Amino acid sequence: MSRLTRNPWLIATVVLLVAITIAVFTIVKRVPDPEIATTLAQRTPDPARGQYLAILGDCAFCHTRPDGQALAGGRPLDSPLGIIYSSNITPDPDTGIGRYTFKDFARVMRLGVTPSGTRLYPAMPYTAYAKVSDEDLQDLFAYLQEKIAPVHEASRATDITWPLSIRWPLALWSGAFLDRSRFAVDGSQDAQWNRGGYLVQGLLHCGTCHTPRGLFYEEKDVSGKTNWYLSGSELDSESPVNLRGNEADGLGRWSAADIADLLKSGSNAHSAVMGTMADVVRNSTQYMTDQDLAAVAAFLKSLSPAPDAGRAHFNPSDSTLRSVMAGDEKSAGGLLYMDSCAACHRLSGGGETLAFPALAGNSSVLSEDPSSLIAVILQGARAPSTTGAPSGLTMPGFGWRYDDADIAQLATFVRSSWGNQVAPVSSSQVSTVRKRLDLTPPVH
Repeated sequence: MSRLTRNPWLIATVVLLVAITIAVFTIVKRVPDPEIATTLAQRTPDPARGQYLAILGDCAFCHTRPDGQALAGGRPLDSPLGIIYSSNITPDPDTGIGRYTFKDFARVMRLGVTPSGTRLYPAMPYTAYAKVSDEDLQDLFAYLQEKIAPVHEASRATDITWPLSIRWPLALWSGAFLDRSRFAVDGSQDAQWNRGGYLVQGLLHCGTCHTPRGLFYEEKDVSGKTNWYLSGSELDSESPVNLRGNEADGLGRWSAADIADLLKSGSNAHSAVMGTMADVVRNSTQYMTDQDLAAVAAFLKSLSPAPDAGRAHFNPSDSTLRSVMAGDEKSAGGLLYMDSCAACHRLSGGGETLAFPALAGNSSVLSEDPSSLIAVILQGARAPSTTGAPSGLTMPGFGWRYDDADIAQLATFVRSSWGNQVAPVSSSQVSTVRKRLDLTPPVH
């Protein structure tokens, strides 16, 4: 009698391992079906409305490379695993989505799975698009199929190295972290709030950037059930701000009108957009209807503060201005600020409304992660040119002029002046952002 047949525990272990292997294989090979209401077949899709939905989702930004044709893909997208290139979503039958059925499209949008069973990396925000209604997806699909010219351009393979390029583990990731439920209407809130919540959680996919991630790169909350949702995060060389009600690094001191103004024009009395968010305003939110802007603002203003432990504080103070005016400001960071920044942002840190953003109480300045502030000092920034603010003012970068220690001292001064109270910036943090931006240190 063999050892296997003599040991029932060994037999049970082998059977369990075989069962687990079969289950995993079944999960990763199965092409799942999205849930679609049967009544949708009787509805006539509206491609004109779909165009507006494509703008809300900012499809063109991710799916159009800088020198490429619209929606033909090829834009490089950074991820923790490596560079991912966006796909062609024009209706070309061979290289795009021309052969897709609506079920195929819904599967990609909600589950991140192509008709062939290929799993998409969550750089594609299907975790947010899972919240979008059948009707909106149908109209968006009609727009892409009927109103976009087909472009024959094959999708580019990722720059992710093996074995990280193996995609079947993404099925397990989705099984663990993908919430497939549609947006849930809250009966205790009015129609405007629910519209805002639907847009924020769905097509606008705000949580994709503004919600912190867990160990496996999963959003800690995709449905607004906790105050982790939209509480700020780290993203490449940027630090998307906290959109909750915190007074310092959040939107607590903003009015609903302030939020709508920022989304419409790219600036308001408190701050101005930069980096990726400038592209969002340029390509997407400036075209939102006033009603949708007001709805989004109402939803965001209703969010309670994020967990306060370790967060920044802001207590307006004129002590920095008085020290500078008296000639008592001798810190290295303060001297650098007066030399390179005060002309626009003023000695008071108050900036010039709708021209040069205030630094005092600025939520980007007060973010726990200083990456965005460091990036702007290093490489500069350009405000989006919008209908409401067509000038597109530019801030020069100082990475060519100041070394990592200088930038750290300057950023620390900004984060600790005029009532700003947040952790100092280190030279190593500046060095990390400089390397991500591929900027050469100055030679002195």
